[in-house]
Formats: sequence, C-alpha cells, structure tokens
Amino acid sequence: MNHKVAGRHFGRTCNQRKALLRGLVTSLIEHQSIETTLAKAKAIKPITEKLVTISKRNDLHSKRLVMSYLYTRDAVVKLFSEIAPNFSNTNGGYLQIIRNGTRLKDRAPMAIIQFVNYVPKEKNKKKEKK
Repeated sequence: MNHKVAGRHFGRTCNQRKALLRGLVTSLIEHQSIETTLAKAKAIKPITEKLVTISKRNDLHSKRLVMSYLYTRDAVVKLFSEIAPNFSNTNGGYLQIIRNGTRLKDRAPMAIIQFVNYVPKEKNKKKEKK
C-alpha cells in the first residue's frame, strides 16, 4: 500500500510523465477535445485550466510562461487568440470530462475531455446522389 503518495504516476518515471502530460495538454489545446483514459483526463485538467488562466492576462510574461510548457507555437497562438478570449468573463471551470465507457482491449475507463464551449466540427458528409 502506498501511504501518503499523492498524484498519479501512470507507471512512468518523472520525465516520461511530464512529457506525457505536456503532450496531452498540447493536443487538447490544438484540437479542443481529445479522448483519453479517465485518469489522464483528470491529471491534465488542472494543468490546462492554469494555462488558460495565465493566458487570459495576454502579456509577454504570460506568453513566455505558456510557451515554456507547450510543445508547439501553434498551440500557444490558438490558446491566446481563440480559447482565452472566450473565457474572459469566466473564473475557472473551462473544461469538462465526459465518461465514455471502457476501452475494448484492457477495459480501461475512457473519457472525453473538452472545453466547455466546444462545438464539434461536422465530419465530411458524403454528398447524396439524386
């Protein structure tokens, strides 16, 4: 039994875990909705919400703080230009986790984590022949 051990370790070393979380947060900001395991979704939620709160200030220091965590500049640009202005009047609660059943192979509980104001894009519908 692991007494007084806080946080989720995901069976990885510290550097691997940091890289995993940074990659998930970057993907979440780029796509605004991702499907992952429930534990990983719960782990990246506070990190992403802190980044959105920092990006609402929209100054040079906040951009540098966010750039030091995210992998791609496209994610930083999207966070500051699209996501943060949508939450300018909101004090937290930017993300929602929706449980999505279990994974087929190992029965891991899956979840969709997305921004609250996320509207799914319409998939390319095939044109019906008349």
